[in-house]
Amino acid sequence: MITGDLRSQVDRLWDAFWSGGISNPLEVIEQITYLLFIKRLDELHTVQEAKANRLKKPLENGIFNSEQQALRWSKFKNEAPAEMYKIVSEQVFPFIKELKSGREDSTYQHHMKDARFTIPNAGLLAKVVDVIDKIPMEDRDTKGDLYEYMLSKIATAGQNGQFRTPRHIIRLMVEMVAPKPTDIVCDPACGTSGFLVATGEYLREHHPEIFTNDELRRHFHEKLFNGFDFDSTMLRIGSMNMLLHGVENPNIRYKDSLAEEHAGDEEQYTLVLANPPFAGSLDYENTAKDLQRIVKTKKTELLFLALFLRLLKPGGRAAVIVPEGVLFGSSTAHKTMRRILVEEQKLDAVISLPSGVFKPYAGVSTAILVFTKTNSGGTDYVWFYDVQTDGMSLDDKRTELLPTRNLGLCRESHSRMMNFRRIIFLMF
Repeated sequence: MITGDLRSQVDRLWDAFWSGGISNPLEVIEQITYLLFIKRLDELHTVQEAKANRLKKPLENGIFNSEQQALRWSKFKNEAPAEMYKIVSEQVFPFIKELKSGREDSTYQHHMKDARFTIPNAGLLAKVVDVIDKIPMEDRDTKGDLYEYMLSKIATAGQNGQFRTPRHIIRLMVEMVAPKPTDIVCDPACGTSGFLVATGEYLREHHPEIFTNDELRRHFHEKLFNGFDFDSTMLRIGSMNMLLHGVENPNIRYKDSLAEEHAGDEEQYTLVLANPPFAGSLDYENTAKDLQRIVKTKKTELLFLALFLRLLKPGGRAAVIVPEGVLFGSSTAHKTMRRILVEEQKLDAVISLPSGVFKPYAGVSTAILVFTKTNSGGTDYVWFYDVQTDGMSLDDKRTELLPTRNLGLCRESHSRMMNFRRIIFLMF
């Protein structure tokens, strides 16, 4: 957890952005993301220098050459605000845009190539640098919590139906599917990478052996986490979120998951966790034809369900959020999708969520579907649970009714609930 002092500094920083004319919360986080990346580069270069000194060898393939030392965070942070502003805007940002891949953090370098510096004045930049410099970057929990706190300030829905999934709902879903160190996890509408981050934190807590086994550690840092989005800003923010939570090189890339280009990812993943767009705009002509053959519709939530089944390996499982219409819609497409889940795959659980869970973005009623891809049926009984409240008020303010540490899944009560009489799930 971040301290109250650091939290209040971030709040003041946020107010400073607004006063400086940057009122879009995504743009604020994007600018902070760039600066965090710049600080990260300096830290990596410092590590390389220390290694070279220990081995008494010259530094090879350093991030900064001898003529670029002024571009390092540890150098320009000590400059006067006006000089710092000139260095960052005219030299540092062009530098990070031209970074070549092949070094550590190439995923992040790729997403930084379109970076734009929009901080309007030297005074604001000095405040931002001062706050970021006080963050204990060696403490993964602190820097991760701080970034999550900034992400919580996203209070407006984006285009294409994007909005932020409450973190305690994400943790609930991750706990229910219990990721394993050997899983290959995918979120095809990853946004800020909330599901991937929560998966990583779950694995750190429950499977510490990952970091004492070379093969598992490489898998964790390079293959386990996969996320797609077609919003470049969200990709940058999501990539930095993963980095600050200790994942070195996740596969976070630009992709319209419902388009024809998704074909190469068929049956590549063992676990899907997602909250796809419900009312997103859809380029019908460019929608993958194989998904249309499964369920002919313009409804993005139904097409995403078809996509999840395509992405999963046989035996793979999914926990995904869908609007209530998926459960009770009467169209042919809705009935077809429900029949596929129940008769051709194994539907494990349906958890109905309160309609206010996603306020202030939307008041739509939603549910969590948990299913396993079998291609041969297997649905016998389906565990059905109706969540009456999630520990927060269901109005636009979403005030916490319980301490944050009490939100989410209680394993003891979860075990008791799973012993309830199961309900046959027939919805077609």
